[in-house]
Amino acid sequence: MGDHHTWTAAPSAAERARSVLAAAWTCAVTAEGGREEFVGAHTVTGDGRVLLTVPEESALVAAAICAPRGEPSAVLEFADVAPVPVRNRIRARLWLAGWFVPGNPGNPGNPGNPGNPGNEDGKLEFRPTRVVLREPSRTVVVDLDEFAEATPDRLATAEFQLLSHLASAHPDAVERLTRLVEASSLHGAVLVQPLAVDRHGLTLRIERVRGHGDVRLPFHRPADDLAQLTERMHVLLARAGAAARPRALQRQRTDGDG
Repeated sequence: MGDHHTWTAAPSAAERARSVLAAAWTCAVTAEGGREEFVGAHTVTGDGRVLLTVPEESALVAAAICAPRGEPSAVLEFADVAPVPVRNRIRARLWLAGWFVPGNPGNPGNPGNPGNPGNEDGKLEFRPTRVVLREPSRTVVVDLDEFAEATPDRLATAEFQLLSHLASAHPDAVERLTRLVEASSLHGAVLVQPLAVDRHGLTLRIERVRGHGDVRLPFHRPADDLAQLTERMHVLLARAGAAARPRALQRQRTDGDG
């Protein structure tokens, strides 16, 4: 079972859903014609509509043309995958139920979102009627108006590189941050990895021989760009350096040297 930890700041469900959508590279579509998976084929408009580029022979094109207008005819699924290899690497899943409209409405979408604008095959616009976000600690039906008005976390599309670099180049810093974690959450820890980062804080994955838990380290104020994130991380590391609690993994190694 995972650890329970209450943090003072976190994204809303709508913001989290929009962040998952903004950073996702793959999209699985289930419709009457079956299930198809697309890689690098979607962009997102400012109000959360998905623009999907599909091969002309795709069954989705016919489904979009033949489906009754306004009735849910497809479900889009997006997976939020942790950048660093850990147990249970899927951090969240996002489902959008709704219908496709043939043609490109001309909105270039979110330029920071992966996409495939050079593909000249068919273009479909997806209009959601239901949005569901599932995370390990909750499943939320996101209000459509809130979803349309929300904006992705500004660090969402940079998170993969940020955490991969932190884990590979600065494992000592990750270990030092465990000084900010309650001792009970570190019991039996054999590995600590950076699991997620957003403008509100950093989440660490505490891995044990059996099971794991996640712990949130909130920033003292939100970080809206990479420069601010660097400053927030320096503050966390300074707090960790001043903490008296020994580091969990250091204690594990000492015990092992017995």
